[in-house]
Amino acid sequence: MTREFYRRAGLTAPDGVAVDITPASAGWDFSSLRTLDLTANQSYEFDTGDSEWIVLPLAGSCTVHCETRSFALEGRASVFDRVSDFAYVPRDARVTVVASAQGGRYALTGARARTRLPARYGPAEDVPVELRGAGNSSRQCNNFASPDGFETDRLIAVEVLTPGGNWSSYPPHKHDEVREGEAKLEEIYYFEIAGGSTSVDAGPGGYQRVYSSGPDRRIDVLAEVRTGDTICIPYGYHGPTMAAPGYDLYFLNVLAGEGLPRTMSFCDDPNHAWIRSSWSGQDIDPRLPMTSYRGRS
Repeated sequence: MTREFYRRAGLTAPDGVAVDITPASAGWDFSSLRTLDLTANQSYEFDTGDSEWIVLPLAGSCTVHCETRSFALEGRASVFDRVSDFAYVPRDARVTVVASAQGGRYALTGARARTRLPARYGPAEDVPVELRGAGNSSRQCNNFASPDGFETDRLIAVEVLTPGGNWSSYPPHKHDEVREGEAKLEEIYYFEIAGGSTSVDAGPGGYQRVYSSGPDRRIDVLAEVRTGDTICIPYGYHGPTMAAPGYDLYFLNVLAGEGLPRTMSFCDDPNHAWIRSSWSGQDIDPRLPMTSYRGRS
């Protein structure tokens, strides 16, 4: 079951594509993720098709050309160094991403869209930074394309930074039903580890739990994750996301679904929902926030 949902980092294709998750390859309807590893001044062209996309620098700068508009993205040295700016591009468009003279790594987060919104720039200073949890469940969320953070048709995307030794996505929660207080969303997690390696022999990385309730356990994942790994979550509870002590963990979270308005509404696993009340009186981890649009804190 694990290999159906958990995808290890693989070789980068000649065109620069390192990760390519589509609705067809994931077996669902809306969410997409592509990552690019581009060399100096290398360009990557693509048609957006029936999906809207956000180009988000993970490491390095780039320029995004979409029809008659161009956006110079300052980016960052790494996901652990700064909250980044980004560019939104609509469905039914031709887009070119051009790496800087130093090259870089870039994420394309996508979702099938009904409405064609205008291409536009997302400044880093406008990205809402939220601190969630308390104690060793503290984490930082960069809500660059959350429902309240930036207008899209269906796409929702946020970044989560977890200090080494802490847990994110906790208590475990799900959003796979349409009901009061919960939305049905297809979700992708893309991981990076500070100072980490893609090698399975490199020692500690991070860990991700995904499971469904009931005796059939349709999804049951406990995966060791490293830089470039992804997990597709079509349903089920996800969490915790565990950062090994000494290794800060990052994940890019891509979500999309049919419902309107956009929402990240979720339902906690009732066996663990009490954890939230235990945070009362606990301080947020003093290592947070780890970053801002100005750089590392």
